[in-house]
Amino acid sequence: MSSTKARILEVAAELVANSPDGDVSTRAVCEAAGVGAPALYRHFGDKEGLLSAVVDHGYEKYLTTKRSRRPGTDPIQDLRDGWDTHTDFALRNPNLYRLMNSPSMRTPPAAALESHRILTADLRRAAEQGKLRLAPELAAQMIMSANVGVSLMLVSRPTTFTDETLSRRIRDAVHAVVFTPEAMGPETTSAGDEETGAEDEEAGAEEVLPATATHLAALLRRTPRPDFTPGESALLGEWLDRLSNTTPE
Repeated sequence: MSSTKARILEVAAELVANSPDGDVSTRAVCEAAGVGAPALYRHFGDKEGLLSAVVDHGYEKYLTTKRSRRPGTDPIQDLRDGWDTHTDFALRNPNLYRLMNSPSMRTPPAAALESHRILTADLRRAAEQGKLRLAPELAAQMIMSANVGVSLMLVSRPTTFTDETLSRRIRDAVHAVVFTPEAMGPETTSAGDEETGAEDEEAGAEEVLPATATHLAALLRRTPRPDFTPGESALLGEWLDRLSNTTPE
């Protein structure tokens, strides 16, 4: 990265962090960086390109910790920790976080896409251990939507969303839907077990099917079976994905 581009990026990031509303003008960036508008547009294309670079620049340190993290033996705990670090990053960088998730950003920043890939990879590990109720890709969308949603509320409306346990409560509620009861701990499987009736057993069977299909699909992707032709493997994978994403009636 050239010194001029780096200076523009550093100045823009500082202006975004200190802005009352998180927005900056290209004119203000150019004046603070001591460059002309042609230099800014040559390096970043337009304002959106500059802001996208600011997001990636600011999020890089957060992603570095995720990249260097060695997966633990329990993917569920890794996913809990991942949720918490995501929320913590938002609270420490409110303007940057709002910018990152702004509808005005027509092209998702590379940092956001990488974060989603890391989340999906952790969920695939959970699926391989039989701990996921549904397909990893759908689970990733659910978790990311909820994590981003609560984080945006916490940084955008801090006087309304004041409960310090809110993020953790929503995390646990979403995880209870995504993970199997056994993966969530004994407290989620023992309560009410003695009072389950025929209807509960039938509902439980409907919930087991997506989890079983998810587990099998993950194992087959990790270790393809030589018994199947490529076409058969693709067809079986499609069937299992459909079952994984089935919503119990």
